[in-house]
Amino acid sequence: MAVRAVRGATQVEADDRNQVLEATRELVHAVMARNDLRSEDLISILFTATPDLVSEFPALAARELGLGDVPLMCATEIAVPHALPRVLRLMAHAETPKDRADIQHVYLRGAVALRRDIAQ
Repeated sequence: MAVRAVRGATQVEADDRNQVLEATRELVHAVMARNDLRSEDLISILFTATPDLVSEFPALAARELGLGDVPLMCATEIAVPHALPRVLRLMAHAETPKDRADIQHVYLRGAVALRRDIAQ
């Protein structure tokens, strides 16, 4: 087993608590499903949000999915003037037998624009 990092991002329409939680749940679920990860495979997840998202901690959505025993942390992205607004990102560290090249990074909704080269 190797430790791998999996990236993901999504975008919400507005800084709304329900939208942040729903989009984060969708993102976490997609990252886990596309990489065949179970909760016990996860080492940690770091969530970031653009400075315009302050209505809720994205980590709450992961806890609601049953990941309460996984170390979770939230941070704010730097305020780059030309950055895509209302974006939630994650970087999950997990134990997996997959090679680095086989990891599926997940970009959903408007965040597809961030990484068209690897978005699915």
